[in-house]
Amino acid sequence: MAEHPLKQRFVLDTSVFFTDEIRRDDEDLQETVLRLLDLIAEAKLELGISCYVPPSIYDELSSMLEDRGVSDEVFSKLNTWVIKKHPSRFEVSIPAEIVFEFIDEMSDRVDRGLRVSEEAVREAQALDGDPLEGQEYMTDVDQLVSDLRGKYRSALRQGVLDSHEDFDLLILARELDAGVVTEDMGIINWSEDFGLRYLRGRDFPSLLEEYLNAGEQFE
Repeated sequence: MAEHPLKQRFVLDTSVFFTDEIRRDDEDLQETVLRLLDLIAEAKLELGISCYVPPSIYDELSSMLEDRGVSDEVFSKLNTWVIKKHPSRFEVSIPAEIVFEFIDEMSDRVDRGLRVSEEAVREAQALDGDPLEGQEYMTDVDQLVSDLRGKYRSALRQGVLDSHEDFDLLILARELDAGVVTEDMGIINWSEDFGLRYLRGRDFPSLLEEYLNAGEQFE
C-alpha cells in the first residue's frame, strides 16, 4: 500500500484536551475528548497521521482526566490511538544559542520576580492586618500575599518552559520532525526557537477534519 501524501506526525500537549475552544456548546469534557480521540483514530486509519505524547505528558494528562471522573472508554481510546514515546534526550542536539537565550531569559525573569516582591514588601508596610470587609478569615495582608503569588508566577513562569513535561514534548517533536500541538504560549515560543512546526490546540480538530476531507480526493 502506497504511503499517503498527507501522512504527518504530531506531538500533543495536555492543554489540547482541556481547552474550551474545542468544546461544542452541548458537550461536556468527556464528550469533547472522545470526539477528539475519534478524529485522531480516523486520521490514523485513513491518512496514516500519528499522534504522540511523551510518558511525562501522558501521566499528567491521565491524572487530570481521572480527577475529572471520565470513563474507561476515554482511557481505552487514548491508549489505543495516542502513542507514548520517550524522547531521545541523549541523541537530540540543541543549539548552544538556545541554551544561552534560556539562561539570559531566566536571569531577567528572576530580576522581575525580585521587583514584584520588593513592591509587595513596601505595600505591606502600609497594612495593619485587619480583616477585609465581608471576609471573616481573610485580612488585607492575606490578600496582598495572594496577589503577590499571582504576579510572581506571571513574572517567572508565564511564557517560558517551566517543567520537564514541556521540555520532553519539544525534544520528542524535534526527534520525530513532528508538529507541536499546544495552547501553552511558553511551548509555542520555544517551538519557534527549536525550528518546529506548531499549531494551537483549538485548531487541531478542524485541521484533522480538513485533512480527512481532503483525503477523500485520493480514494
